[in-house]
Amino acid sequence: MTVYPGLRSRGLRFDVRPTLRLRLTLLNGILLVGAGAVLVLLAWLLVSESLHPVDELQQRSTVTLQDGTTRDAGKWQSDMVAQASRELLIKGFSALAAVGIVGIALAYAVTGRALRPLRDVTQTAQRLGEETLDQRIRYSGSDGEVAELARTFDAMLDRLAAAFEAQKRFVANASHELRTPLAVMRTEIDVTLSDDEADVAEFRRMAKVVRNASERANGLVDALLVLARSEAQSGRRLVRKVPADLSLSVQNALSAVKAEAERLKLEVTTDLSAAPVVGDPSLLDRLAGNLIENAIRYNHLLGRLWLRTESSGGRARLIVGNTGYEVEPVDVPGLFEPFRRGGWERTGSRGSGLGLSIVRAVCDAHGGTVSAVAQEGGGLEVTVTLPAADTTPVVAASASVPRTR
Repeated sequence: MTVYPGLRSRGLRFDVRPTLRLRLTLLNGILLVGAGAVLVLLAWLLVSESLHPVDELQQRSTVTLQDGTTRDAGKWQSDMVAQASRELLIKGFSALAAVGIVGIALAYAVTGRALRPLRDVTQTAQRLGEETLDQRIRYSGSDGEVAELARTFDAMLDRLAAAFEAQKRFVANASHELRTPLAVMRTEIDVTLSDDEADVAEFRRMAKVVRNASERANGLVDALLVLARSEAQSGRRLVRKVPADLSLSVQNALSAVKAEAERLKLEVTTDLSAAPVVGDPSLLDRLAGNLIENAIRYNHLLGRLWLRTESSGGRARLIVGNTGYEVEPVDVPGLFEPFRRGGWERTGSRGSGLGLSIVRAVCDAHGGTVSAVAQEGGGLEVTVTLPAADTTPVVAASASVPRTR
């Protein structure tokens, strides 16, 4: 029995509730005893109905017993039926009691064995912590509901462990990214202050370095805030839901990076059809801005940049492609993870490695998907698909990143 203490306004109360094992055992016992009782009663009725041999004799017939006495046939039949019925009931219910006791004991043992994985699930859940997420049930019994539950629980633990590891990597990477500009600022300040012969020009140089480092740290903090805001609104739980157009977001983002595109002498091709959606315009502008900024940042001199928006089949699409560094197809899904910039660079970057992570989070918040394909000869083409404005908003969705074979 399981005891659940509770409090009432007039005093202490204890709720005594049977465990699942005891309830199943009692249910099996009730079914077993009930079925046995029905069989005994059926046997009693059959005996009562079958033992009527005197009915075939003439009235007032007599029978001679083994001890030589003579009795009325009808009276003898009544006594015989009563005695047989009484013995059947006594012996039948005695056997039923014995079978019931043995059956209940066996049911208790079998139920306990069957519910053992449930106890393992409970004990594993009680032991779980951030440092013990490697523990699993690993049920090896016969397939069934309990085995499915154990496998489901193990799969959930795998997902939790992956989420904790991703969180740890995220915190470590964020700390590293923030530490770098802070270390640059401190080093520049210490070196300049320790130089007794430093002039105004040296202090101006130091101020420019500190300003650039602070801008990098500020950009990282802004990106982290946008990422947190987008992930908090995942599953179509947007705070703002107003009409927007992906083509306008692309135009705004493209005008913001026009000077950089001209500096690299990029060939920019646009095919911007109306792509109305319902969502948060600021997040959608950030989505388009991140894609276009990445397409320019990782491009090369005299490269190409192509942009296309369209709406069909209840879906609005944004395609951003660029030439540039070669990307291995197997590395494409990892680019959408936080602080992943690709294998071609790690130092001297102006980005924080959160651009595509924000894109994925914004897509998820709007119930859409994002995919990317590595281009032959270098570059990447990213496709964002969102529900169109004239469709019913989905309740939940996941921004999937299919792997390229």
